[in-house]
Amino acid sequence: MSDLLLLGLIGGLTLLLLLTLLAFAGYSGLLAGVAVSAGSPPIRNVTVAYKFHTGPYNETGRLFTESCSVCPRLRSIAVYYDSPHVVPPEKCRCAVGSILSEGEESPSPELIQLYQKFGFKVFSFPAPSHVVTATFPYTTALSIWLATRRVHPALDAYIKERKLCAHPRLEIYQQDQIYFMCPLARQGDFYVPEVKETERKSRGPAEASDTQVDDTGADTVSDTSSVSLEVGPGSRETSAATLSPGVSGRGWDDGDTRSEHSYSESGASGSSFEELDLEGEGPLGEPRPSPESEPLGTPKWPRELSTPEKGEE
Repeated sequence: MSDLLLLGLIGGLTLLLLLTLLAFAGYSGLLAGVAVSAGSPPIRNVTVAYKFHTGPYNETGRLFTESCSVCPRLRSIAVYYDSPHVVPPEKCRCAVGSILSEGEESPSPELIQLYQKFGFKVFSFPAPSHVVTATFPYTTALSIWLATRRVHPALDAYIKERKLCAHPRLEIYQQDQIYFMCPLARQGDFYVPEVKETERKSRGPAEASDTQVDDTGADTVSDTSSVSLEVGPGSRETSAATLSPGVSGRGWDDGDTRSEHSYSESGASGSSFEELDLEGEGPLGEPRPSPESEPLGTPKWPRELSTPEKGEE
């Protein structure tokens, strides 16, 4: 009789443990639905402090920890430039850090200098008019693991099915939600200088042999640069123009800055905004813009992906 009681107790505890684990997984988002849509971005233009990483994406945890330790109250952000299904893990590129400010607000020079003291760089991302977006609950550390295995495949399927040109892939960790965002416009403004530099280096030998010279003998290939924010120790104020990477050269803005192995590969070919089914409301509760509200002359996405040529305007 005592043996049966002991077995019953063990069985009951095992069942209780399994139910606890299932409840924890459910709370972490195991049963949460993943709805992917196209429309307005979940955030406005932002200024971020980041560190660039080349290598397996599962090694970026230390960068999240490092950025959060500098200022825990700030939201975390990550930008992934390469698809781990195509690019070898050791060559995958990403930027991880914190959002310093959003919208018209400018980050304080003291906050910028604090992050720069710990080796972070500062850059600004715009608010594109259209994005592919999804959300996932962020309640426990398990939520991140579940999100990578549920949301990213859903984004890939949505982009491939509609043949969209959506890249790179952003993750914004805000309160109890993870926002996933793939820009459909101004993609070049989301590429930090380190990515652009690796692109130049990888194309260097080929471009050196393919450089075209016009009839006057002038080299037709020009180099453009992007602006990142640097604040000196004596700086007291930062202008809005300094915070915007689009103020200077636009060569990377209008061109397609993805590499041959970037997340944009999943789109196969580009589709125009007019073909998208825009749903829901914007981040501030405003209605999402309809295709009819787009200004005349809005360019459509090219039907064939190509790597940008330096100097294209």
